[in-house]
Amino acid sequence: MQVELSDERGRIFCDPQAWTDMDAWHEQAAELRRTEPILRVEGVGLSPLYVLTRHADVFDVSRRSDVFFNTQHSVLMPDGQLEMLQGMGINPKTLIHMDGKEHNDYRHVTNDWFKPAAVRTRQDDIDAIADEYVQKLADLGGECDFAQDIAVPYTLRVIMSIFGVPQADERMMLELTQGIFGAADPEYLDLGAFSDPFEYLTSTIGRFDDYFAHLTADRRAHPTDDLATVIANGQVDGCPLERHASLWYYIIVATAGHDTTSYALSGGVNELIRRPEQVRALREDPSLADNAALESIRWSSPVRSFLRYAQADTEVGGHPIAEGERVLLCYPAANRDEAVFERADEFDVTRPDAGDLISFGVGVHYCLGSQFARREVRTFLPKLFDAVAEIEPAGDTEYTASTFVSGVKHLPVRYRMK
Repeated sequence: MQVELSDERGRIFCDPQAWTDMDAWHEQAAELRRTEPILRVEGVGLSPLYVLTRHADVFDVSRRSDVFFNTQHSVLMPDGQLEMLQGMGINPKTLIHMDGKEHNDYRHVTNDWFKPAAVRTRQDDIDAIADEYVQKLADLGGECDFAQDIAVPYTLRVIMSIFGVPQADERMMLELTQGIFGAADPEYLDLGAFSDPFEYLTSTIGRFDDYFAHLTADRRAHPTDDLATVIANGQVDGCPLERHASLWYYIIVATAGHDTTSYALSGGVNELIRRPEQVRALREDPSLADNAALESIRWSSPVRSFLRYAQADTEVGGHPIAEGERVLLCYPAANRDEAVFERADEFDVTRPDAGDLISFGVGVHYCLGSQFARREVRTFLPKLFDAVAEIEPAGDTEYTASTFVSGVKHLPVRYRMK
């Protein structure tokens, strides 16, 4: 659904197609960060909001979770689309749609699984999966679409292994996750027998529901050492998670757990293969792998934005925000803020300030899966560049059309294995 904006400068945040040309996007965002870092956006079909493009403002709002709430409407979309989804009974209930005690209680269900010590125990599994996909690179014979052939299935395999989903079901899970996060991109919108995208989305969620209802029943009857068992047997206030809540718990982990990480990996590789000196630095100093992962996540910023709603009259960056108004936290813009990052528009695996990225959020809403994302990227990058003697672009990079989660969706590469 298109919206008519009173100020066209806001279109880069609201139009999915704007995210398919990231050079142009960052050029416009940088200008706004300099001239109007708290931009009011409104128009026909879109309730008013303020877009925040400075790191300091995004950080400030993120840490003030007592004033700025996540709500049922934390994802940016046209008003008509939101109303239509609600009319169809699609009411997501995930950690990104909650705040306060409810958020804390639901986060507690899986929190132990995502702590650094717990994630470290999965390193052998991540290593084995990364080795498998480096071998797949060799098997593909010197040319492939790195994003689709390697990054997507690698990160999907990791999150599905954590879930306990069999490999035979991974193709179906990929189709379902892309049906939700990629719904704005025509390439991922295979309507088939459906007359419109909303029916397709409803069907996708229904298929998720059927699959995870069976998985929940199995894990309650036969618990195992996997994340599905934790969610299936999770409790809030002494009561088991009801079906709707557990469904959306599964969905957010399944989708966010691989889409964001695959975009970070593809985004990092897209930059590295154009910078031989960066690859050389990574080869000569393997300890740079974690910093390279952080830089890849900063640079790609796969989660594009979240909305927060003011619970009282307040201000951000000296600008008054009234109770009930909403602000859009724009992570890609904040991650290129020259006030925080030296040479912010340069990709550099050695940069000392890579850890100042804000891609994972701040405070109580800090990304639950951040440790897995970092570990997956930092595991794969050294293995990739240890295995290839040469690697270069073999075509144009393409980006997903989406205002919520997006990134490099096609990365043609040509390479020679060692």
